[in-house]
Amino acid sequence: MIRSHAPLAARSGSSTQRGFSLVEALIALVVLSIGMLGIAALYVEGLRSSRAALVRTDAVNLATDMADRIRTNRDAGASYEGAAAEAPNDDCMSGGAGCSPADMAAHDLRVWTDALEAALPDGAGDIDHVDASPTDNTPAVFTITVSWTEPGQGTLAYVSRVEI
Repeated sequence: MIRSHAPLAARSGSSTQRGFSLVEALIALVVLSIGMLGIAALYVEGLRSSRAALVRTDAVNLATDMADRIRTNRDAGASYEGAAAEAPNDDCMSGGAGCSPADMAAHDLRVWTDALEAALPDGAGDIDHVDASPTDNTPAVFTITVSWTEPGQGTLAYVSRVEI
């Protein structure tokens, strides 16, 4: 009995496939690569957003810190609108014994300015003061502005208003 062998193409038929072609594998690789690039872009955007949120949190904390300093040293008034001391005052470091309210305000401004410059990119601060008016029964108002530069957004500012 002699068996004849049919050609391979005739045996396999045209309706069945036996594996992936090289083109299909390359297309799958391209689709996977695009997906991975999308994931990497999302990761980078998440890092950028968390950095911006951290800087904004620092700005709010620094403005609150100055508001607390003003509330503690109520007698200084307009001295907080003045110039910061050249260096932190040693007399004002230990609870303020031997330190006048104006000296304490200048010391607070120096410490605050140094903290702004250290914590924020191009960090700066400004304080505006409006005296209390006994005739109108209005309190003294301090407007604390903290500004910084954020990449891609320019200069941003946080403004806090304190009434004493």
